[in-house]
Amino acid sequence: MECELPRVNSNRNEMKKYFEECKTIAIVGCSPNDTKASNHVAEYLRDAGYTMIPIYPKGETILGQKVYRSLAEIDQEVDMVVVFRKPAALNAIADVVIDRGDVKVYWTQLELINNEAADKIKAAGISVVQNYCAMVEHREIFA
Repeated sequence: MECELPRVNSNRNEMKKYFEECKTIAIVGCSPNDTKASNHVAEYLRDAGYTMIPIYPKGETILGQKVYRSLAEIDQEVDMVVVFRKPAALNAIADVVIDRGDVKVYWTQLELINNEAADKIKAAGISVVQNYCAMVEHREIFA
């Protein structure tokens, strides 16, 4: 896949609203390795008061939270999905986000852009943030 710039994205005011309205955040690609960015972001969001749900292919817990293998496996409402997966995986993740029917915000981390996936998400009425770090934005908005 060649490099893309986000065609679909949210601004800082919209991000603030998402953080204020969302309570439960699923982290797709949440690593148990505490040196990885996904682990730091998950810990930050959990410590900021959000219910954090890690999604990872192995292990039982990450940061004291039950690990799920996929978004589809989660048996509670999910307000926001923060993604730490390669752009090629984002279309499949977008399909699951849409199928869930409860996700309000689809957020891909820095350098993760897939406009085709973002277009699908937006067409389904779900807000999109691409190529921003959820931790950095939350800190800057609520500092």
